[in-house]
Amino acid sequence: MVDKSRNSKALMVQGTSSYCGKSIFVAAFCKIFKDAGYKVAPFKAQNMSLNSYVTENGEEIARAQALQAFACGIEPTSDMNPILLKPKGDTISQIVLHGKPYKDISAKDYYSEFALNEGIKSVKSSLSSLMKNYDLIFIEGAGSPVEINLYEKDISNMRVAELANAPVLLVTDIDRGGAFASLVGTLELLKPKHKRLVKGFIINKFRGQSMLLEQGLKKLEKITGKPVIGIVPYIQDLTLPDEDSMSLERDFYYDDNKANIAIIRLPRISNFTDFDPLELEESINVQYVKSVRELGVPDAVIIPGTKNTIQDLFWLKEKGLAKEIVRLAKLEIPIFGICGGYQIIGKKIIDRKGIEGGRPGEFEGLGLLDVVTEFFEYDKMTRRVTAEIFANSPILNPSIRKTFSGYEIHMGKTSLGKDAKPAFRIIKRGDDQVDDFDGAVDNTGLILGTYIHGIFDEPPVRRCLIDYLMKNKRIKSRNKAIKDIREEWMRSLNQFANIVKNSLDMNRICEIIGIPPIK
Repeated sequence: MVDKSRNSKALMVQGTSSYCGKSIFVAAFCKIFKDAGYKVAPFKAQNMSLNSYVTENGEEIARAQALQAFACGIEPTSDMNPILLKPKGDTISQIVLHGKPYKDISAKDYYSEFALNEGIKSVKSSLSSLMKNYDLIFIEGAGSPVEINLYEKDISNMRVAELANAPVLLVTDIDRGGAFASLVGTLELLKPKHKRLVKGFIINKFRGQSMLLEQGLKKLEKITGKPVIGIVPYIQDLTLPDEDSMSLERDFYYDDNKANIAIIRLPRISNFTDFDPLELEESINVQYVKSVRELGVPDAVIIPGTKNTIQDLFWLKEKGLAKEIVRLAKLEIPIFGICGGYQIIGKKIIDRKGIEGGRPGEFEGLGLLDVVTEFFEYDKMTRRVTAEIFANSPILNPSIRKTFSGYEIHMGKTSLGKDAKPAFRIIKRGDDQVDDFDGAVDNTGLILGTYIHGIFDEPPVRRCLIDYLMKNKRIKSRNKAIKDIREEWMRSLNQFANIVKNSLDMNRICEIIGIPPIK
């Protein structure tokens, strides 16, 4: 158990699988109960995600917990996600502990050495801190609570429910099929003491008439002895950040009536939520590509962030994409590199200690920008920034004189050669007023790199890029121009929270938590 000197209460949302809706349900509950007058916070003990966010204190957490904090009307902190795992390869992940890089570790060593030692201590510390300061904690589980090979070492699910004395709601995605079997099977594999913590089921993403489920629901309740708290319909067109790269697996097409932006689908792609604002622009068609055939001749190419710059550079060369991107650059197709993508389009990456790629050496980049990146130590820049456009190029227009916000999450330092000039001026980093530069452009102004994540979230750079592409392609913009991506998130979150409130038995949920009914 953890210290709950505020006498706070908790509810945990677990799932029968990954990608079944745990994150968004926690966000919805946060919004619903915050609006009901409670002081609410989210919590996820351990998240494996390459989509991250930087807090006001320069701490790195999963983007999902940041969204949940926004739903609570509070600023995110690392206590909401004390352990973030960022995969660097098939078996190695970086542990971000309390918002800071801790070490790279294999899956085997994570469970044998870290989870039940430093890991669970960190979980207890963060959970105690939240429960001292908030009335209600909504906790998100990870994956499935019954991965039987990991059950005894799992610090993300039932062990957390026990620490917080939290009842559990189990969510399943009926759209993927096998929902009833998943619920029954999950419950069957739980230990008796953990089975007792499960207080009900939520059926998510149902298409059709709920009356068609009545017989199945009755049998489910009879078999398990657990109630179905509600059925939530399948909802399309929610604008919310995805946590899982599964969302990038979709049909590929180019649209002649729009500007087509090809984003390279790197194997270790990170922070692909950077491009959500582009996808909302009606004049833009965003496609994730992973072969020369798919790449074709787009109107612009973006190389995104990556958790392993050097390995993904090798992949680009092996797939023939590196050579093709260079060819497109010669055709004056704009090439935009963000974070690891910025490092990749430079001349050289120097990693003498093997910090980034796992093996020491000097590696030739794509050579599109006259910059060199060097990894000196196992340290990471994680700060929020406010910046303005500095370079005057066909894409960037400094006369806009509007600032924009973003955040840096990167290892390595990049130096500019004589044929590169800074792209942006940073005027604030964290709480400090600064006069610094970020990124680079080449002499044509069509090759651009930056370390700023979230660069398209606000209008200035996004509008510059879109206006250039529209003019270059000679098509008219049909903009449903968005302002700030966070406004779009909150609009969708409000929509989903209202649907959840109307679809679930909220009185039953309040009873499960142990609080009076809400209006």
